[in-house]
Amino acid sequence: MNILGLVVFAIVFGIALRKLGPEGENLIKFFNSFNEATMVLVSWIMWYAPLGIMFLVAGKIVEMEDVVVLFTSLGKYICCCILGHFIHGFIFLPAIYFVFTRRNPYRFLWGIFTALATAFGTSSSSATLPLMMKCVEENNGVSKHISRFILPIGATVNMDGAALFQCVAAVFIAQLNNIPLNFIQVITILVTATASSVGAAGIPAGGVLTLAIILEAVGLPTNDISLILAVDWLVDRTCTVLNVEGDAFGAGLLQVYTEKTMGKADGEELMEIKTDAPGPGKAVGEEEGSPLIKRDSPLPAVGSFEKESVM
Repeated sequence: MNILGLVVFAIVFGIALRKLGPEGENLIKFFNSFNEATMVLVSWIMWYAPLGIMFLVAGKIVEMEDVVVLFTSLGKYICCCILGHFIHGFIFLPAIYFVFTRRNPYRFLWGIFTALATAFGTSSSSATLPLMMKCVEENNGVSKHISRFILPIGATVNMDGAALFQCVAAVFIAQLNNIPLNFIQVITILVTATASSVGAAGIPAGGVLTLAIILEAVGLPTNDISLILAVDWLVDRTCTVLNVEGDAFGAGLLQVYTEKTMGKADGEELMEIKTDAPGPGKAVGEEEGSPLIKRDSPLPAVGSFEKESVM
C-alpha cells in the first residue's frame, strides 16, 4: 500500500475542499465528525492497551531466540531517542533562538520550566497548552496575541519530537529484523515521519499510532510496534517535552521579530518629524501671536473711548 501517496493526496484534497468555500463545508464537517468518532474509539482501545501490550510483548519474547539481545536492543533504542531529544531540545533549538534573537535561550527555557515539567508528567501537548500560554506570557514577555495564535497551532502541527522518535523506531525495527535500508528508504522514512507527525494527535502515545504509516511505506513489519509500545511510556514523555519546547521557542522568535519590526517603524516615524522653517513672508525676528494684536501701535486716547460710549 502506498501510504505516502495517501498522505499527500489527503493534504491536497483538504486544500481543494477549503478552496471550494461554502460548497465544501458539508464534506469538511463529515470528516471532522469522523475524526472525532475515531478519537473516541482510540480512547476506548487505550483503556485495554496495557493488557493487550502485555500479551503482545510476551509473544514476541517467546519468539526471540536470545532474550538478552532483545532487551539490550530496547535499551539502546531508549538511549538513542533520549539522546536525540536532548541534543535537539537543549542544543539545536536554543542555538536557532540565539542566532535569530541574540538573547540567552536558557533563560527563556527557565521561564517555561513549569510547563516542561507538566509536559513530562502528562505526555500530552494539549494538556500542557494552558500552562504554556501562562508561562510564555508572564515569564518571557510574549504577547497574548502571539501566544494564543502560535501555541494552539504548534500543539497540533509541531511534532518534531514525535518525528525524531518515529525515525529511530523505524530504523530499530529494521535492524531487529535484519532488514537493510537503502538510501531511498531512509529518505522515505524522513519524509513520511515529517508528514505523519503533522497529523499526530496531541495525546499520550499519539506518535505510535502514526508509526504504522512509516513502516508500511518502507515495507517493514508492523507487528513489532508492540515492542515500541512497551517502552513508549518513557520515550513519549521526552517527545512531548520537545514538542512544547519547540512551540514556545517559535512564539519567542515571533515576539522578537515583532518588537524589532515595530521599533524600526517607530524610528522611521521619528526621522520624518522635522521642525517647521519660517515662511518667506515672515520676518526672522517677528514674534508669533495673533495678527489682531499689534504691540507697536499706540494705544488710543481716553477721550475716544468716551465718544464711542456716547454714540
